[in-house]
Amino acid sequence: MKQKSDLRVIVLGAAAGGGLPQWNCGCLNCALARDQASSLRPQTQSSLAASVDGETWAVFNASPDIRQQIQANRPLQPRRLRHSPISSVVLTNGDIDHLAGLLVLREKQPFTLFSTGAVGRIIAENSVFGVLDAKLVARRTVAIEEPFSPLPSLEARLFAVPGKVPLFLESGEPDLNIESENTVGVELRAGSRRVYYIPGCGMLNDALAARLRDADAVFFDGTLFSDDEMIVTGTGHKTGRRMGHMPIAGEGGSLDALGGLDIPRKIYVHINNTNPIWRAGAERESVEGRGFEVGFDGMEVRL
Repeated sequence: MKQKSDLRVIVLGAAAGGGLPQWNCGCLNCALARDQASSLRPQTQSSLAASVDGETWAVFNASPDIRQQIQANRPLQPRRLRHSPISSVVLTNGDIDHLAGLLVLREKQPFTLFSTGAVGRIIAENSVFGVLDAKLVARRTVAIEEPFSPLPSLEARLFAVPGKVPLFLESGEPDLNIESENTVGVELRAGSRRVYYIPGCGMLNDALAARLRDADAVFFDGTLFSDDEMIVTGTGHKTGRRMGHMPIAGEGGSLDALGGLDIPRKIYVHINNTNPIWRAGAERESVEGRGFEVGFDGMEVRL
């Protein structure tokens, strides 16, 4: 008989927007990910899946790569004609790399879509998402801190984390590290287990640190190793904090901020294609030496 855990989590996609390799990038990581002789394997865009029974699943963020992610993870594949184990999708913000996969899930399959009001309005105001049949796809607005159940026996809660509006809604310089419905983390509880998924976070303040302390596992924003990484690598002109992502290293980085919170599993996800923790070296050693893990596509955590 198959042994079932209280909570089963699969990293469907460990990379940030654009994935690894990014289609128009020839940086070292992208070149290695394209080289079949390299140990660095391609990674898809940010998404997680969770289940308490191994039969029905909730997906957290609908990545543009969701079709590929389902194909790579047998538990999410249909078991009969016109079937899916995915019963719900939960969104943490309105970024393209977390919304675009909804357009892939348009083939008349019932599921429930959970989001904050702010993210729900982005979907409602864009007619392209009308391809999701309203008779089959129920849209549920969840208030900040309101408990809900994306699956039976799984309690979830959305909570605001410091962030900003999605890039396509920026008008001039946006306000940074604003706590609102635009960027949220997800708390999952199954039995005595408590897990957090926070793929985007501008800073880790005292309130957020207190919430995460003593959790069983945290999947956290690992977008950039250093704040100026995009500038130094010549791949962009914005800092990580300007993009709404706190860096891993340096003053105010997540390595120090999360390091003292007594969390057994600290896993970086939403990792940019430029981030040096993708490959062996001093940066990856500094992360793993502090007890952190580098997430990867197909990584499974059972609690």
